[in-house]
Amino acid sequence: MRYKHIVFDIDGTLIDTEYAVLHSLQDTLIAVTGINKEINELTFALGIPGKNALKKLNIPERSFSLILEDWERCMCKYSNTVCIFQGISDLLEALVQSGYELGIVTSKTREEFKQDFESFDISNCFTAIICADDTVEHKPEPDPLFKYMEVTNASNNEMLYIGDSAYDRECAKGAKVDFALAGWGSHSREIQADYYLEKPDDLLSILGD
Repeated sequence: MRYKHIVFDIDGTLIDTEYAVLHSLQDTLIAVTGINKEINELTFALGIPGKNALKKLNIPERSFSLILEDWERCMCKYSNTVCIFQGISDLLEALVQSGYELGIVTSKTREEFKQDFESFDISNCFTAIICADDTVEHKPEPDPLFKYMEVTNASNNEMLYIGDSAYDRECAKGAKVDFALAGWGSHSREIQADYYLEKPDDLLSILGD
């Protein structure tokens, strides 16, 4: 077994939240700030903490709390658009049966994780979950993966991190952890990766299971 720990990002990797994230952000910006952005102007917000997205929009920090609360409430309007990517449930079941330790490293806060992810029946597959609250620095910095290693006593050479964005790749690179690109959720095939996965069960071929 080359890897002991298979660690996943959430948005764009395990669940498809793109429509909900972007449209709720668009609605919130209009309602709270009057800023009206097209959806394609907001895709940078995918895969990074909400505070970082607001910084990139040049929103004053004094407004962060109000906007983030409204954004999270607005996400609930689009909850019916959020779903597990096809093939993910079967992949996780196969990995667990094969003896892998499964983890999550996400830019979601713990509260966002509870609201957006815990209701799915795959949440109990994961033994260690690192959220944005758990580190001072976030992706693309390597700190979240370092925190995962601290919590699980895993070493970087026995871990594989799977994500859909350049932020995920940079996080893995900084932590010297092998990275697999989730092609089913990624916006770019130009992101460098140790493995390119077109569909979830491609991972099983790579692992040899």
